[in-house]
Amino acid sequence: MTLLTDDLVAAMRDRHREAAAGLPYTRVTGHRIGGVETTATSPVTSPVVDPATGEEWGAVPEAYEAVVDAAVAAARAAQPQWAARAPSERADLLRRMADAVERRADALSITNTLENGSPVSETAGAAANAASILRVFASLAAHLETGDVRAFPTGGAETVVAQDPIGVAALIAPWNFPINLVVIKLAPALVAGCAVVIKPAGPTPLSIRFLLDAADEAGIPPGVINLITGEGATGELLVRHPGIDKVAFTGSTPVGRRIAAACGELLRPVTLELGGKSTALVLPDADLDAMSKGLIRSSMRNTGQTCYISTRLVTTPDRYDELVDMVTATVAAAPVGDPLDPATVFGPVATLAQRDRVRGYIRAGVAEGARATVGGDVPEPIPGGAFVAPTVFADVTPDMTIAREEIFGPVITLLRADSIDAAVDIANDTPFGLGGIVFGGDEDVAFRIARRMDTGSVGVNMFASNHYAPFGGRHDSGLGVEYGLEGLAAYLTPQSVHRRVR
Repeated sequence: MTLLTDDLVAAMRDRHREAAAGLPYTRVTGHRIGGVETTATSPVTSPVVDPATGEEWGAVPEAYEAVVDAAVAAARAAQPQWAARAPSERADLLRRMADAVERRADALSITNTLENGSPVSETAGAAANAASILRVFASLAAHLETGDVRAFPTGGAETVVAQDPIGVAALIAPWNFPINLVVIKLAPALVAGCAVVIKPAGPTPLSIRFLLDAADEAGIPPGVINLITGEGATGELLVRHPGIDKVAFTGSTPVGRRIAAACGELLRPVTLELGGKSTALVLPDADLDAMSKGLIRSSMRNTGQTCYISTRLVTTPDRYDELVDMVTATVAAAPVGDPLDPATVFGPVATLAQRDRVRGYIRAGVAEGARATVGGDVPEPIPGGAFVAPTVFADVTPDMTIAREEIFGPVITLLRADSIDAAVDIANDTPFGLGGIVFGGDEDVAFRIARRMDTGSVGVNMFASNHYAPFGGRHDSGLGVEYGLEGLAAYLTPQSVHRRVR
């Protein structure tokens, strides 16, 4: 593993300053409410810090109570007219928005990278993925225009089941994928006929503005999409606001519990996509060469800051040493460096606090007896930057902290299981249930084992999100699902109208 030299660090800082200087959004003084930029500034602002250099390059205001009130009021004013449009008309506007998002791909990617340190090899696809989600949900609009009439079991009457928009939705997103984890909420909400108030995560408040620009260009009416910025206090004001009808949140399990408690108290529908500690089961007939080609994406994507990745690899003793060698070589060969360099695989983590948290887990792994085959408790490569040495731990046991808690950084653990049945037990011995993979040569066998895993999504020799299929977690990984018709249903409320059959 090659760490950056002082000369490379200096060049990176110059490159990042130049990149920031060319962006349309850096130091923003207002919020987007009712289709316009607010002129009244908030008394408190939050800095936007480049995690690769530690330098502040932007700032946004923190929304206080009056700003939250204004954003919700704008959404409530716009929602009835938006809901009155035909679903097919709303879908057409989403398609236009998708095109407009793609036209902003470069600036969006650079902004995203400077906000959270995700390598451009990751963020370069954010606009295209967001556009795909918008187009998929636009294609589902036809389901809202199809009649649903159900006969009474006793005959003589029928029920017309209508689907109405749930109202105004609060969309609260995390910092690891700040565009796509908004769009998976925004697209179904818009198709359903809801208006929304978006609150991005504190570290990533600027890239989201490109979505609002695209919505404006597409002709989505003012007030349908509103944007406020701020930290946790702003999010709490939004979640508890009496004008909010639905909450959708992606983030940590502890915060999700607090939001769930608030929504339970208010009897407010909520969708929660939370943390994970997913497992990849490596069967005795798995092709490790093929597995190595997708290892980073399936187990350490976005410098390990991905909720569903399989950071625990479990196999039987006959393949264990071979698996350790493959994983160690693959991670050691992946470049660590400037996230604006397309060749970089591992950039910084999103914040200094996250860096310290991840390094704390690495120290815990060493202290509890795990063996670091690459990385480990080494100094961060860049003074002032939020870099963590990508780390592979072997000789991990299921009771170790690094095997049980979500680390959310570039750390992968390898565990032994006496048998495939024992491996499945290890995979299911977790409070989480979000993702998982089964690697095996016989895909029919791998599929049957995948069905035994107690988790919301499982891949066979791969992992990917299908925008047409539901994605969600079990247990501590969340409530409800996103994507697909099931994700659209989260923004609808049914009404049954009963009538006699003439």
